Order: sequence, then C-alpha cells, then structure tokens
Amino acid sequence: MTSHNMTWISYPSKSQPFTSQEEIEAFIASQNIISRLMHCYIAFFVPTGLTAGICILIIFIKNYLQNKRQSLDLLLLHFTISNIIMIFLSFTVITRPDYLTATHLACSVLSFFFNFGYFNSQYVFILTLLTLLLERFPPGTALCKATQRPILCAGFVLTFCLSLTEAVLVGTDNYQLEARCQLDPLFAWPEYEIFKFTFGFGIPSLLQILCCTVLLAKEAPAGAPALQQHVRTYPAVYAISATIFICRLFYNIMLLFRTTLKLQRSIGTTKNELVMNIAEIVLFCESCASLVVILCFHKPCKDEVLKVIQKCRRRTSANNHLEISETATTHRRGSQ
Repeated sequence: MTSHNMTWISYPSKSQPFTSQEEIEAFIASQNIISRLMHCYIAFFVPTGLTAGICILIIFIKNYLQNKRQSLDLLLLHFTISNIIMIFLSFTVITRPDYLTATHLACSVLSFFFNFGYFNSQYVFILTLLTLLLERFPPGTALCKATQRPILCAGFVLTFCLSLTEAVLVGTDNYQLEARCQLDPLFAWPEYEIFKFTFGFGIPSLLQILCCTVLLAKEAPAGAPALQQHVRTYPAVYAISATIFICRLFYNIMLLFRTTLKLQRSIGTTKNELVMNIAEIVLFCESCASLVVILCFHKPCKDEVLKVIQKCRRRTSANNHLEISETATTHRRGSQ
C-alpha cells in the first residue's frame, strides 16, 4: 500500500468557477435540494429514530432485569446501539449544503466511529439472520446458543480492526491540515472506498443472500415451523434485511463511483456531489427506519408498546369517568 497525495481533490461546489447561467442555476438547484433533504432528515427522521432507539434500550434492559430474554434480544440490542451511534454522528450533515471544517486527524477519528457503527450493525445483523436460520432447524439450536456470545465477541474485535484499517486508509499524511469533512472523507485514499465496499457491503450482502436462500430453499425438519409462520414470527428482521440492502447498495455504488473519479484524478460535477450527499442521507435514514421497525414489529418491543397504550387509554377513560361524575354531582347540588 503506497501513500497517495490527495491534496488536489476538492468538492466541485467549492472549487469550480461557474461561467454560464446554466451552471449557476444547476449549482443553486443542487444546493436547495440537499438543504431541504437535510432539514427533512433532521426534523422527522432523527427524532423518530432516537425516540425508537431509546424505547428499545429501555425495553431490553427491563426485560433483562426481569429475566424475560429472547435469543435475539442481545443481537438486536447491539444492532440498536450501533444505529444510535450512526444517528448521533449524522448530525455532521446539519451544515449542508456546506461541510464540517476539521483537521484531517479529527476527520479520521469521526470516520473511525462512523465505520465502527456501520460495520458493527452490518455484521451483527448477519449473525441475527444466522441465528434465525439455526432456530428454524432444531438440530442447530443448541449450537446456536452455545456459540452466540463467542461469535459476537469475535465480531466485535473484527469490527474494531476493520474500522481501524479504514481510519488508516483515510491517509497518514497532513494530519494538521484543515479540510471539509464528511464521515467518509473525500480526501481518503481510493483504497478506503474499495475496502469499505468489500468488507462493509460485498461480503455481508453475499452472506445475507446466502442465509435467505437457504431459508427459502432448504426443507425444514418435520418439527420445525412452516416458512410462513417463521417469517410472521420475526417480521422485523426480514423487513430490516430488505431496507439495509437497498439503502446500502445505493450508498456503496456512489462510493465506488467516487473512487473511479479519484483514480481518474477528476473532482466530478456538482450533480455527482449532490447524488453522493443524497446517498449519505439515505444511509442515515436507514438507521432511523431500522429502529422504528424493531420497536413496532419485534414482539417483545411491540408487546411493551401495546401495554403502554392500553394503560394510557385506561387512565384517560378513568379521568373521563371522574369528570362526568363530578359534573353530575355539581348539577345535583345546583338543582337542590
């Protein structure tokens, strides 16, 4: 791996001279689009995602203290924490259509934590799919429970190593220089995006497709539940699987396209920059949506939410009855 001089690269919207009226209008339009998307994300997705994430943490901790644990709860807890980390780091888009200004070192640190949440959520979810696959086939249940925690610990170490490698691939030079910073830095070496695509999307997606293919194609033993019943029991996992694949596919395609421009020593156009920013916000929206899906469709979470709603209805009806009785008493006294 050789060092790259990436000081030449910059964002098209910050460096290109706009000479024609069409270029100026295209620049203004792209700035308006990304600004509106950012405000929509901050106003709707962030509060919803954080609220769902906090509720999930409270429910899982409560169930843990009451010894009401399911086999998937530990994995979904890790998945939830990873997505909450990504949501907090997504606050870096508040400055759009401008960019956060930071030193190369500070940007590398932000990138490390972002990639840690990114890789961790991806591989924990693969382990979740594997756990469901083994639970559908009874002979694998004991093996699943016996190896779940060691595999989870090994995955945590793997995630840390992958994130650290990505931090190195951001670049080992010019740490003191200031630059416009994204969580996937523009000035990172081309190997950064290639490595992230390979280990953050390519391999996990193949494993995800393999798990789903075995689930659909392999005939389960006589004692195992039917496929439709199995999917209905765990709808949250399969909904998240589709969401992750679609959103991260779009994002990783744009990362590879950005790598192609780097290898051609081109900064691209304002349209390329706009689509990359859209892909980044779509990735953050996926984190928020996944947490909402867990809260609404994972059975322990859904049951707790329904209990809270029922308690609120009971309190509301009780208050209404009290108000009616007080009003009736007042009318009686007045008539006397």
